[in-house]
Amino acid sequence: MEEEEQEEARALLADSPDGAGSDAPAASGALPALCDPRRLAHRLLVLLLMCFLGFGSYFCYDNPASLQTQVKRDMHVNTTRFMLLYAWYSWPNVVLCFFGGFLIDRVFGIRWGTLIFSCFVCIGQIILALGGIFNAFWLMEFGRFVFGIGGESLAVAQNTYAVSWFKGKELNLVFGLQLSMARIGSTVNMNLMGWLYSKVEALLGSAGHTTLGVTLMIGGIACILSLICALALAYLDQRAEKILHKEEGKTGEVIKLADVKDFSLPLWLIFVICVCYYVVVFPFIGLGKVFFTEKFGFSFQAASAINSIVYVISAPMSPIFGLVVDKTGKNIIWVLCAVVTTLASHMLLAFTLWNPWTAMCLLGLSYSLLACALWPMVAFVVPEHQLGTAYGFMQSIQNLGLAVVSIIAGMILDTRGYLFLEVFFIACVSMSLSAVVLLYLVNHVQGGNLNYSARQRKEIQLSHADLIITRSIHAVKKESREKGRERERGERDRERSGEELEISTPICALTRQAQGFEPVTSAFPGRRFIHCATTEEQKACETLLDRYCGAHSLCL
Repeated sequence: MEEEEQEEARALLADSPDGAGSDAPAASGALPALCDPRRLAHRLLVLLLMCFLGFGSYFCYDNPASLQTQVKRDMHVNTTRFMLLYAWYSWPNVVLCFFGGFLIDRVFGIRWGTLIFSCFVCIGQIILALGGIFNAFWLMEFGRFVFGIGGESLAVAQNTYAVSWFKGKELNLVFGLQLSMARIGSTVNMNLMGWLYSKVEALLGSAGHTTLGVTLMIGGIACILSLICALALAYLDQRAEKILHKEEGKTGEVIKLADVKDFSLPLWLIFVICVCYYVVVFPFIGLGKVFFTEKFGFSFQAASAINSIVYVISAPMSPIFGLVVDKTGKNIIWVLCAVVTTLASHMLLAFTLWNPWTAMCLLGLSYSLLACALWPMVAFVVPEHQLGTAYGFMQSIQNLGLAVVSIIAGMILDTRGYLFLEVFFIACVSMSLSAVVLLYLVNHVQGGNLNYSARQRKEIQLSHADLIITRSIHAVKKESREKGRERERGERDRERSGEELEISTPICALTRQAQGFEPVTSAFPGRRFIHCATTEEQKACETLLDRYCGAHSLCL
């Protein structure tokens, strides 16, 4: 069986240097490297496909925002109904955020799951466009609902591919690049769709619902591009599975609704911060284009540019802020800075006539910073087995908040105008600020680690791991001794004979002082080994070391 697998791998790598025979040409060029999943060039090709996998979804998500004036005029709807296009996207994800990972892991698999969710995105965009062509706004709403079914789950699949291909290598960089590409998709949409509508209008001779529908249909080409990337990724992943004998990627999420009752107060405060913050960003961008034209007198093209500046800034700054937060810690302080900056941004937009570029740049910086500081805090306050539930619940209530606030924002704009809408957004940010302050106080009183520096967290992690490993080693030795006493008296114990077995796995630096095991300096300088009296003890220790040393970057 192994020979057949090896033969198949050699056939798949027939053109690569590693898979070719000894008489293959030495200079095989770039193509073999692109074809070999063990080479960096191939992984970069996969990364490119991963980035464009989500490009279409993010490009089309804000199609209504970039065509706000045209949608309201051509479909004869007010702002409340217009914002339903965003609400219908969020409604299915109130539920699907819990089960997207489960469907990928247990039902479809990563490859089929990605293809299915990409198809939902494409079909949803086509239905949206047909609603414009046939002048049926209810059909547009249905299209956004279908689009939403695939949109968020496709992001889960994208992250799963990233972990499968880059775990232990360039994973943090990959996540940053994927987020940047998503923001680029949103930026391109904001600056392209208005121009595209004008070109279609000139081609058809008049504006109207048909022009709107055709424009949205052309925009759907981006979703087709994402579907093609999904097909290519499925092929390359299946091929790499055969060559490298690796398992199909899984999300690793374990969703248990019963865990919700065990959530702590700091976690609930994090949820409040998340909802109250994001509802003042995405709905505002959805309505921002008309705001900048009416209040500041910008042209439609200039309004689209300034409305997209949040995404433009987020693309390069998200990886940078992520690195800064990783190096410094102090997550609550960073979240506080982000929320205060967002509050100042909305106050400038509401109560001054200053150039809005300043306020929008502040909003872009704060939006990037909050994402890097807020979401990792969940891992600090819940056990590992509850992470899937916590993140799923956080995304679920975020989508619930976006759906509800999108409708409320449209109603306020129809009845009161943009000033009252900005006051509503300021109130939401103020609630988020209050939750941040309360979280700081609760964390301080409880002695939590949410505001620790990176150095403090590292020291606590090392101390905790040292205690776990030391206790576990003692337990292994005790269990091994008990088994040894039960053996037949005729069997000579290796411990008495002086024979020693060395574990070939290097021990984490944390276990150097572990009591009960004698350090050995052998033919491997700079590494530490431990004596094991029996084979059973050796196997048990190897299991422990794989479990705990594998979780740290301190192995020698």
